[in-house]
Amino acid sequence: MVFSSIPFLFFFLPLCLVLYHGTALICLVGKGRGQRLVIPLKNGILLAFSLVFYAWGEPVYILLMLFASAVDYTNGRLMTRFGSTQGKKWFFLCCSVLINLSVLAFFKYADFVIGTVNGVFGTAFPLLEIGLPIGISFFTFQTMSYTIDLYRGEVPVEKDYLTYLTYVSMFPQLVAGPIVRFATVNEELHRRSTSGEEMERGILRFMQGMFKKVLIANQAGALWEELRLLGTAGEISAAACWLGAAAFTLQLYFDFSAYSDMAIGMGWMLGFHFPENFRYPLSAVSITDFWRRWHISLSTWFRDYVYIPLGGNRKGVARHLGNMLIVWFLTGLWHGAAWNFVLWGLYYGILLVLEKYVWGKQLEKLHAILRHGYTILIVVVGFVLFVFDDMQALGSYLTAMAGMAGNGWVGKECLWYLQEYGLVLLTAVLLAFPLYPWLQEKCERVGSGVKRLLSLLTGLGYVGLFLLTTAYLVGDTYNPFLYFRF
Repeated sequence: MVFSSIPFLFFFLPLCLVLYHGTALICLVGKGRGQRLVIPLKNGILLAFSLVFYAWGEPVYILLMLFASAVDYTNGRLMTRFGSTQGKKWFFLCCSVLINLSVLAFFKYADFVIGTVNGVFGTAFPLLEIGLPIGISFFTFQTMSYTIDLYRGEVPVEKDYLTYLTYVSMFPQLVAGPIVRFATVNEELHRRSTSGEEMERGILRFMQGMFKKVLIANQAGALWEELRLLGTAGEISAAACWLGAAAFTLQLYFDFSAYSDMAIGMGWMLGFHFPENFRYPLSAVSITDFWRRWHISLSTWFRDYVYIPLGGNRKGVARHLGNMLIVWFLTGLWHGAAWNFVLWGLYYGILLVLEKYVWGKQLEKLHAILRHGYTILIVVVGFVLFVFDDMQALGSYLTAMAGMAGNGWVGKECLWYLQEYGLVLLTAVLLAFPLYPWLQEKCERVGSGVKRLLSLLTGLGYVGLFLLTTAYLVGDTYNPFLYFRF
Protein backbone atom coordinates (compact mmCIF):
# COMPACT_ATOMS: atom_id res chain seq x y z
CA MET A 1 0.00 0.00 0.00
CA VAL A 2 1.37 3.39 -0.97
CA PHE A 3 0.32 6.71 0.53
CA SER A 4 -0.85 8.08 -2.81
CA SER A 5 -3.52 5.44 -3.34
CA ILE A 6 -7.29 5.45 -3.00
CA PRO A 7 -7.41 2.72 -0.29
CA PHE A 8 -4.89 4.56 1.87
CA LEU A 9 -6.33 8.07 1.41
CA PHE A 10 -10.02 7.25 1.84
CA PHE A 11 -10.03 4.19 4.09
CA PHE A 12 -6.81 3.30 5.93
CA LEU A 13 -5.65 6.75 7.11
CA PRO A 14 -9.10 8.15 8.05
CA LEU A 15 -9.99 4.99 10.01
CA CYS A 16 -6.64 5.08 11.80
CA LEU A 17 -7.04 8.74 12.79
CA VAL A 18 -10.64 8.30 13.94
CA LEU A 19 -9.80 5.34 16.19
CA TYR A 20 -6.53 6.87 17.36
CA HIS A 21 -7.97 10.21 18.46
CA GLY A 22 -11.42 8.83 19.32
CA THR A 23 -10.00 6.37 21.83
CA ALA A 24 -7.85 9.11 23.33
CA LEU A 25 -10.89 11.37 23.76
CA ILE A 26 -12.84 8.59 25.49
CA CYS A 27 -9.97 8.00 27.91
CA LEU A 28 -9.54 11.70 28.62
CA VAL A 29 -13.18 11.96 29.67
CA GLY A 30 -12.44 9.66 32.57
CA LYS A 31 -10.13 10.31 35.46
CA GLY A 32 -7.11 8.59 36.91
CA ARG A 33 -6.67 5.24 35.19
CA GLY A 34 -8.54 6.39 32.07
CA GLN A 35 -6.04 9.18 31.51
CA ARG A 36 -3.12 6.85 32.17
CA LEU A 37 -4.38 4.55 29.41
CA VAL A 38 -4.31 7.24 26.71
CA ILE A 39 -0.76 6.69 25.47
CA PRO A 40 -0.81 2.86 25.73
CA LEU A 41 -4.06 2.77 23.72
CA LYS A 42 -2.72 5.25 21.18
CA ASN A 43 0.43 3.16 20.81
CA GLY A 44 -1.65 -0.01 20.50
CA ILE A 45 -3.81 1.40 17.72
CA LEU A 46 -0.77 2.83 15.92
CA LEU A 47 1.04 -0.51 16.24
CA ALA A 48 -1.94 -2.48 14.92
CA PHE A 49 -2.36 -0.23 11.89
CA SER A 50 1.39 -0.25 11.26
CA LEU A 51 1.52 -4.05 11.21
CA VAL A 52 -1.48 -4.18 8.87
CA PHE A 53 0.17 -1.57 6.64
CA TYR A 54 3.38 -3.60 6.33
CA ALA A 55 1.59 -6.92 5.99
CA TRP A 56 -0.51 -5.45 3.17
CA GLY A 57 2.55 -5.53 0.92
CA GLU A 58 4.79 -8.05 2.71
CA PRO A 59 2.67 -10.60 4.68
CA VAL A 60 5.64 -12.96 5.08
CA TYR A 61 8.40 -10.46 5.77
CA ILE A 62 6.53 -8.89 8.64
CA LEU A 63 8.10 -11.75 10.63
CA LEU A 64 11.51 -10.41 9.63
CA MET A 65 10.69 -6.96 10.96
CA LEU A 66 9.40 -8.49 14.20
CA PHE A 67 12.61 -10.51 14.48
CA ALA A 68 14.83 -7.44 13.90
CA SER A 69 12.97 -5.43 16.53
CA ALA A 70 13.09 -8.32 19.02
CA VAL A 71 16.85 -8.70 18.51
CA ASP A 72 17.59 -5.07 19.28
CA TYR A 73 15.08 -4.81 22.11
CA THR A 74 16.55 -7.92 23.76
CA ASN A 75 20.15 -6.81 23.34
CA GLY A 76 19.22 -3.42 24.71
CA ARG A 77 17.71 -4.96 27.84
CA LEU A 78 20.68 -7.31 28.26
CA MET A 79 23.08 -4.41 27.79
CA THR A 80 21.58 -2.51 30.70
CA ARG A 81 20.93 -5.51 32.93
CA PHE A 82 24.18 -7.44 32.56
CA GLY A 83 26.45 -4.83 30.97
CA SER A 84 28.19 -3.86 34.19
CA THR A 85 31.47 -3.41 32.31
CA GLN A 86 32.29 -1.81 28.98
CA GLY A 87 33.33 -5.19 27.61
CA LYS A 88 29.93 -6.76 28.32
CA LYS A 89 28.12 -3.81 26.80
CA TRP A 90 30.36 -4.11 23.75
CA PHE A 91 29.44 -7.81 23.44
CA PHE A 92 25.70 -7.12 23.34
CA LEU A 93 26.21 -4.23 20.93
CA CYS A 94 28.21 -6.49 18.62
CA CYS A 95 25.47 -9.13 18.76
CA SER A 96 22.89 -6.55 17.75
CA VAL A 97 24.92 -5.03 14.92
CA LEU A 98 26.16 -8.35 13.54
CA ILE A 99 22.70 -9.93 13.49
CA ASN A 100 21.18 -6.86 11.83
CA LEU A 101 23.89 -6.60 9.19
CA SER A 102 23.78 -10.36 8.55
CA VAL A 103 20.04 -10.27 7.92
CA LEU A 104 20.41 -7.22 5.68
CA ALA A 105 23.30 -8.82 3.79
CA PHE A 106 21.44 -12.10 3.26
CA PHE A 107 18.20 -10.63 1.96
CA LYS A 108 19.62 -7.71 0.04
CA TYR A 109 23.11 -8.70 -1.11
CA ALA A 110 23.30 -12.51 -1.31
CA ASP A 111 22.40 -12.72 -5.00
CA PHE A 112 24.63 -9.72 -5.75
CA VAL A 113 27.64 -11.52 -4.22
CA ILE A 114 26.80 -14.81 -5.94
CA GLY A 115 26.39 -13.08 -9.31
CA THR A 116 29.67 -11.20 -8.87
CA VAL A 117 31.54 -14.41 -7.97
CA ASN A 118 30.03 -16.20 -10.97
CA GLY A 119 31.01 -13.34 -13.26
CA VAL A 120 34.60 -13.08 -11.98
CA PHE A 121 35.47 -16.77 -11.62
CA GLY A 122 33.19 -18.30 -14.25
CA THR A 123 31.34 -20.40 -11.70
CA ALA A 124 27.64 -21.26 -11.92
CA PHE A 125 26.36 -21.03 -8.37
CA PRO A 126 22.55 -20.72 -8.50
CA LEU A 127 21.01 -17.47 -7.33
CA LEU A 128 18.82 -17.64 -4.23
CA GLU A 129 16.23 -15.32 -5.83
CA ILE A 130 14.96 -14.08 -2.49
CA GLY A 131 12.47 -11.21 -2.61
CA LEU A 132 13.69 -7.96 -1.11
CA PRO A 133 11.68 -7.06 2.01
CA ILE A 134 10.18 -3.58 1.65
CA GLY A 135 12.05 -0.92 3.59
CA ILE A 136 14.60 -3.33 5.08
CA SER A 137 17.44 -0.81 4.77
CA PHE A 138 15.42 1.84 6.59
CA PHE A 139 14.17 -0.17 9.56
CA THR A 140 17.52 -1.97 9.94
CA PHE A 141 19.33 1.35 10.33
CA GLN A 142 16.67 2.54 12.79
CA THR A 143 16.95 -0.51 15.02
CA MET A 144 20.76 -0.41 14.96
CA SER A 145 20.80 3.27 15.92
CA TYR A 146 18.90 2.38 19.10
CA THR A 147 21.46 -0.11 20.42
CA ILE A 148 24.40 2.05 19.37
CA ASP A 149 22.95 5.10 21.14
CA LEU A 150 22.12 2.95 24.16
CA TYR A 151 25.73 1.74 24.29
CA ARG A 152 26.91 5.35 24.12
CA GLY A 153 24.57 6.32 26.95
CA GLU A 154 22.63 8.75 24.74
CA VAL A 155 19.17 7.15 25.19
CA PRO A 156 17.48 5.28 28.04
CA VAL A 157 16.61 1.63 27.64
CA GLU A 158 13.06 0.93 26.47
CA LYS A 159 11.57 -1.61 28.87
CA ASP A 160 8.28 -2.23 27.06
CA TYR A 161 8.63 -4.30 23.89
CA LEU A 162 5.34 -3.16 22.38
CA THR A 163 6.39 0.48 22.75
CA TYR A 164 9.70 -0.30 21.07
CA LEU A 165 7.92 -2.23 18.30
CA THR A 166 5.63 0.78 17.79
CA TYR A 167 8.75 2.89 17.18
CA VAL A 168 10.23 0.43 14.68
CA SER A 169 7.03 -0.29 12.76
CA MET A 170 5.48 3.20 12.69
CA PHE A 171 3.79 3.20 9.27
CA PRO A 172 4.30 6.88 8.27
CA GLN A 173 8.05 6.37 7.94
CA LEU A 174 8.47 2.59 8.03
CA VAL A 175 9.29 1.73 4.44
CA ALA A 176 10.96 4.83 2.96
CA GLY A 177 12.07 7.07 5.78
CA PRO A 178 13.05 9.49 6.98
CA ILE A 179 15.30 7.35 9.18
CA VAL A 180 13.98 8.25 12.63
CA ARG A 181 16.26 7.56 15.57
CA PHE A 182 14.87 6.39 18.90
CA ALA A 183 16.26 9.50 20.60
CA THR A 184 14.08 11.67 18.36
CA VAL A 185 10.77 10.11 19.39
CA ASN A 186 11.55 8.54 22.76
CA GLU A 187 9.71 11.11 24.85
CA GLU A 188 6.78 11.25 22.43
CA LEU A 189 6.34 7.48 22.61
CA HIS A 190 5.45 7.97 26.28
CA ARG A 191 3.94 11.46 26.38
CA ARG A 192 2.34 13.28 23.45
CA SER A 193 -0.69 15.15 22.32
CA THR A 194 -1.93 16.69 19.09
CA SER A 195 -3.28 20.22 19.05
CA GLY A 196 -5.77 21.47 16.46
CA GLU A 197 -3.04 23.63 14.94
CA GLU A 198 -0.67 20.68 14.58
CA MET A 199 -3.41 18.55 13.07
CA GLU A 200 -4.06 21.28 10.49
CA ARG A 201 -0.33 21.62 9.75
CA GLY A 202 -0.05 17.87 9.40
CA ILE A 203 -2.96 17.62 6.96
CA LEU A 204 -1.58 20.46 4.82
CA ARG A 205 1.94 18.98 4.83
CA PHE A 206 0.56 15.59 3.87
CA MET A 207 -1.46 17.10 1.03
CA GLN A 208 1.58 19.03 -0.23
CA GLY A 209 3.47 15.77 -0.44
CA MET A 210 0.61 14.04 -2.21
CA PHE A 211 0.36 16.83 -4.80
CA LYS A 212 4.12 16.67 -5.42
CA LYS A 213 3.99 12.90 -5.80
CA VAL A 214 0.97 12.54 -8.09
CA LEU A 215 0.97 15.75 -10.11
CA ILE A 216 4.72 16.21 -10.56
CA ALA A 217 6.77 13.08 -9.78
CA ASN A 218 4.48 10.69 -11.63
CA GLN A 219 4.26 12.93 -14.69
CA ALA A 220 8.02 13.53 -14.81
CA GLY A 221 8.45 9.77 -14.41
CA ALA A 222 6.20 9.07 -17.37
CA LEU A 223 8.39 11.34 -19.51
CA TRP A 224 11.53 9.61 -18.27
CA GLU A 225 10.17 6.13 -19.04
CA GLU A 226 9.58 7.12 -22.66
CA LEU A 227 12.95 8.81 -23.14
CA ARG A 228 14.83 6.08 -21.31
CA LEU A 229 13.86 3.42 -23.82
CA LEU A 230 14.51 5.67 -26.81
CA GLY A 231 17.81 6.93 -25.39
CA THR A 232 19.30 3.48 -24.78
CA ALA A 233 18.37 2.59 -28.37
CA GLY A 234 20.07 5.75 -29.67
CA GLU A 235 16.84 6.87 -31.32
CA ILE A 236 16.68 10.41 -29.87
CA SER A 237 19.03 13.37 -29.88
CA ALA A 238 21.51 14.18 -27.14
CA ALA A 239 19.31 17.08 -26.02
CA ALA A 240 16.34 14.73 -25.58
CA CYS A 241 18.54 12.35 -23.56
CA TRP A 242 19.52 15.24 -21.28
CA LEU A 243 15.86 16.14 -20.99
CA GLY A 244 15.14 12.56 -19.92
CA ALA A 245 17.92 12.62 -17.33
CA ALA A 246 16.59 15.91 -15.97
CA ALA A 247 13.08 14.42 -15.84
CA PHE A 248 14.33 11.45 -13.81
CA THR A 249 16.17 13.81 -11.44
CA LEU A 250 12.94 15.72 -10.87
CA GLN A 251 10.95 12.51 -10.53
CA LEU A 252 13.29 11.09 -7.90
CA TYR A 253 13.43 14.33 -5.92
CA PHE A 254 9.69 14.96 -5.92
CA ASP A 255 8.90 11.29 -5.34
CA PHE A 256 11.17 10.89 -2.33
CA SER A 257 10.66 14.35 -0.83
CA ALA A 258 6.89 13.90 -1.27
CA TYR A 259 7.06 10.68 0.75
CA SER A 260 9.00 12.52 3.46
CA ASP A 261 6.44 15.36 3.42
CA MET A 262 3.60 12.90 3.86
CA ALA A 263 5.46 11.04 6.61
CA ILE A 264 6.20 14.26 8.50
CA GLY A 265 2.61 15.42 8.04
CA MET A 266 1.19 12.16 9.40
CA GLY A 267 3.67 12.37 12.25
CA TRP A 268 2.19 15.74 13.24
CA MET A 269 -1.33 14.28 13.01
CA LEU A 270 -0.26 11.52 15.43
CA GLY A 271 1.74 13.72 17.81
CA PHE A 272 5.27 12.90 16.55
CA HIS A 273 7.89 15.23 15.13
CA PHE A 274 10.04 13.50 12.52
CA PRO A 275 13.20 15.17 11.20
CA GLU A 276 13.25 17.05 7.92
CA ASN A 277 14.76 14.95 5.14
CA PHE A 278 15.11 17.48 2.31
CA ARG A 279 15.92 21.19 2.18
CA TYR A 280 15.61 22.10 -1.49
CA PRO A 281 18.68 20.13 -2.62
CA LEU A 282 18.28 21.09 -6.29
CA SER A 283 19.00 24.71 -5.31
CA ALA A 284 22.45 23.72 -3.98
CA VAL A 285 25.58 25.54 -5.15
CA SER A 286 28.09 22.73 -4.57
CA ILE A 287 28.08 18.96 -4.14
CA THR A 288 28.87 19.43 -0.45
CA ASP A 289 25.87 21.74 -0.20
CA PHE A 290 23.72 19.24 -2.09
CA TRP A 291 24.45 16.46 0.38
CA ARG A 292 23.62 18.72 3.30
CA ARG A 293 20.16 19.05 1.77
CA TRP A 294 19.42 15.62 0.18
CA HIS A 295 18.26 12.61 2.25
CA ILE A 296 19.50 14.31 5.40
CA SER A 297 18.55 11.47 7.73
CA LEU A 298 20.77 9.02 5.81
CA SER A 299 23.71 11.43 5.51
CA THR A 300 23.65 12.18 9.24
CA TRP A 301 23.31 8.46 10.04
CA PHE A 302 26.49 7.62 8.14
CA ARG A 303 28.22 10.67 9.62
CA ASP A 304 27.39 9.76 13.23
CA TYR A 305 27.74 5.97 13.07
CA VAL A 306 30.46 5.42 10.44
CA TYR A 307 32.40 8.54 9.45
CA ILE A 308 33.06 9.98 12.95
CA PRO A 309 33.85 6.58 14.57
CA LEU A 310 36.37 5.96 11.76
CA GLY A 311 38.14 9.17 12.74
CA GLY A 312 36.46 11.69 10.45
CA ASN A 313 38.97 14.36 9.43
CA ARG A 314 40.96 14.18 12.67
CA LYS A 315 43.59 11.63 11.61
CA GLY A 316 45.34 13.43 8.76
CA VAL A 317 44.62 13.90 5.07
CA ALA A 318 45.25 10.31 3.95
CA ARG A 319 42.99 8.87 6.65
CA HIS A 320 40.35 11.49 5.88
CA LEU A 321 40.33 10.55 2.19
CA GLY A 322 39.99 6.89 3.08
CA ASN A 323 37.15 7.58 5.50
CA MET A 324 35.24 9.60 2.91
CA LEU A 325 35.59 6.90 0.25
CA ILE A 326 34.50 4.17 2.72
CA VAL A 327 31.41 6.14 3.70
CA TRP A 328 30.44 6.83 0.09
CA PHE A 329 31.08 3.24 -0.98
CA LEU A 330 28.70 2.15 1.79
CA THR A 331 26.21 4.89 0.90
CA GLY A 332 26.07 3.64 -2.66
CA LEU A 333 25.79 0.01 -1.57
CA TRP A 334 23.01 0.90 0.90
CA HIS A 335 20.85 2.05 -2.01
CA GLY A 336 20.97 -1.23 -3.87
CA ALA A 337 22.72 -4.50 -4.61
CA ALA A 338 24.19 -3.57 -7.97
CA TRP A 339 27.49 -2.15 -9.21
CA ASN A 340 25.88 1.02 -10.55
CA PHE A 341 25.00 2.01 -6.96
CA VAL A 342 28.59 1.42 -5.86
CA LEU A 343 29.77 3.46 -8.85
CA TRP A 344 27.28 6.21 -7.94
CA GLY A 345 28.51 6.30 -4.34
CA LEU A 346 32.19 6.46 -5.31
CA TYR A 347 31.36 9.09 -7.94
CA TYR A 348 30.14 11.38 -5.19
CA GLY A 349 32.91 10.37 -2.80
CA ILE A 350 35.60 11.35 -5.32
CA LEU A 351 33.84 14.60 -6.22
CA LEU A 352 33.50 15.56 -2.55
CA VAL A 353 37.20 14.86 -2.02
CA LEU A 354 38.04 17.06 -5.01
CA GLU A 355 35.80 19.84 -3.72
CA LYS A 356 37.45 19.60 -0.33
CA TYR A 357 41.08 19.53 -1.43
CA VAL A 358 41.36 20.68 -5.06
CA TRP A 359 38.87 23.18 -6.45
CA GLY A 360 36.60 24.02 -3.52
CA LYS A 361 38.10 27.45 -2.83
CA GLN A 362 38.03 28.39 -6.52
CA LEU A 363 34.43 27.24 -6.73
CA GLU A 364 33.42 29.59 -3.91
CA LYS A 365 34.72 32.56 -5.91
CA LEU A 366 32.37 31.90 -8.84
CA HIS A 367 28.97 33.52 -9.25
CA ALA A 368 26.14 31.57 -7.59
CA ILE A 369 24.54 30.86 -10.99
CA LEU A 370 27.71 29.19 -12.26
CA ARG A 371 28.10 27.22 -9.05
CA HIS A 372 24.50 26.07 -9.30
CA GLY A 373 24.95 25.03 -12.93
CA TYR A 374 28.07 23.03 -12.00
CA THR A 375 26.13 21.26 -9.21
CA ILE A 376 23.09 20.43 -11.33
CA LEU A 377 25.28 19.03 -14.12
CA ILE A 378 26.98 16.66 -11.67
CA VAL A 379 23.71 15.67 -10.00
CA VAL A 380 21.92 14.90 -13.28
CA VAL A 381 24.80 12.76 -14.56
CA GLY A 382 24.96 11.09 -11.16
CA PHE A 383 21.33 10.06 -11.29
CA VAL A 384 21.90 8.48 -14.70
CA LEU A 385 24.48 6.26 -12.98
CA PHE A 386 21.95 5.65 -10.24
CA VAL A 387 19.01 4.53 -12.38
CA PHE A 388 20.66 1.96 -14.71
CA ASP A 389 21.57 -1.31 -13.01
CA ASP A 390 22.34 -2.73 -16.48
CA MET A 391 25.85 -1.48 -17.27
CA GLN A 392 25.37 -1.94 -21.01
CA ALA A 393 22.21 0.19 -20.95
CA LEU A 394 24.05 2.76 -18.83
CA GLY A 395 26.86 2.95 -21.38
CA SER A 396 24.37 3.29 -24.23
CA TYR A 397 22.50 6.13 -22.56
CA LEU A 398 25.66 8.03 -21.60
CA THR A 399 26.92 7.64 -25.16
CA ALA A 400 23.63 9.05 -26.48
CA MET A 401 23.83 11.94 -23.98
CA ALA A 402 27.27 12.76 -25.38
CA GLY A 403 25.90 12.78 -28.93
CA MET A 404 28.17 9.88 -29.87
CA ALA A 405 25.49 7.36 -30.84
CA GLY A 406 24.90 8.83 -34.27
CA ASN A 407 21.84 10.56 -32.85
CA GLY A 408 22.89 14.20 -33.25
CA TRP A 409 22.70 16.98 -30.71
CA VAL A 410 19.22 18.44 -31.16
CA GLY A 411 16.14 16.93 -32.77
CA LYS A 412 12.50 17.81 -33.28
CA GLU A 413 11.44 15.16 -30.77
CA CYS A 414 13.06 17.15 -27.97
CA LEU A 415 10.89 20.18 -28.76
CA TRP A 416 7.81 17.95 -28.95
CA TYR A 417 8.44 16.49 -25.49
CA LEU A 418 9.08 19.97 -24.11
CA GLN A 419 5.72 21.10 -25.45
CA GLU A 420 3.92 18.04 -24.07
CA TYR A 421 5.49 18.16 -20.61
CA GLY A 422 6.52 21.81 -20.46
CA LEU A 423 4.00 22.86 -17.79
CA VAL A 424 4.89 19.97 -15.47
CA LEU A 425 8.63 20.54 -15.91
CA LEU A 426 8.35 24.30 -15.37
CA THR A 427 6.27 23.77 -12.23
CA ALA A 428 8.77 21.20 -10.97
CA VAL A 429 11.74 23.50 -11.55
CA LEU A 430 10.04 26.39 -9.74
CA LEU A 431 9.04 24.24 -6.76
CA ALA A 432 12.54 22.76 -6.55
CA PHE A 433 13.59 26.18 -5.24
CA PRO A 434 12.28 27.70 -1.96
CA LEU A 435 9.59 29.68 -3.79
CA TYR A 436 6.71 28.54 -1.57
CA PRO A 437 8.38 29.58 1.75
CA TRP A 438 9.28 32.91 0.15
CA LEU A 439 5.65 33.50 -0.83
CA GLN A 440 4.50 32.50 2.66
CA GLU A 441 6.88 35.01 4.20
CA LYS A 442 5.61 37.76 1.88
CA CYS A 443 2.00 36.91 2.73
CA GLU A 444 2.73 37.29 6.44
CA ARG A 445 3.56 40.97 5.86
CA VAL A 446 0.26 41.96 4.23
CA GLY A 447 -2.76 43.44 5.99
CA SER A 448 -5.36 41.33 7.79
CA GLY A 449 -7.96 41.73 5.05
CA VAL A 450 -5.60 40.64 2.31
CA LYS A 451 -4.37 37.82 4.52
CA ARG A 452 -7.92 36.48 4.93
CA LEU A 453 -8.43 36.62 1.18
CA LEU A 454 -5.15 34.78 0.57
CA SER A 455 -6.12 32.19 3.17
CA LEU A 456 -9.43 31.62 1.39
CA LEU A 457 -7.73 31.31 -2.00
CA THR A 458 -5.16 28.92 -0.55
CA GLY A 459 -7.91 26.74 0.89
CA LEU A 460 -9.72 26.66 -2.43
CA GLY A 461 -6.44 25.83 -4.14
CA TYR A 462 -5.88 22.85 -1.82
CA VAL A 463 -9.41 21.58 -2.49
CA GLY A 464 -8.96 21.94 -6.26
CA LEU A 465 -5.58 20.20 -6.23
CA PHE A 466 -6.96 17.42 -4.04
CA LEU A 467 -9.79 16.77 -6.51
CA LEU A 468 -7.33 16.84 -9.41
CA THR A 469 -4.99 14.47 -7.60
CA THR A 470 -7.83 12.07 -6.85
CA ALA A 471 -8.84 12.12 -10.53
CA TYR A 472 -5.27 11.24 -11.52
CA LEU A 473 -5.16 8.40 -8.98
CA VAL A 474 -8.42 6.95 -10.28
CA GLY A 475 -7.39 7.12 -13.93
CA ASP A 476 -3.60 6.66 -13.85
CA THR A 477 -1.89 3.28 -13.35
CA TYR A 478 1.66 4.75 -13.13
CA ASN A 479 2.10 5.41 -9.42
CA PRO A 480 5.38 3.93 -8.14
CA PHE A 481 7.28 4.89 -5.01
CA LEU A 482 10.92 4.63 -6.07
CA TYR A 483 12.46 4.30 -2.62
CA PHE A 484 10.30 1.32 -1.64
CA ARG A 485 12.90 -0.89 -3.28
CA PHE A 486 15.63 0.30 -0.92
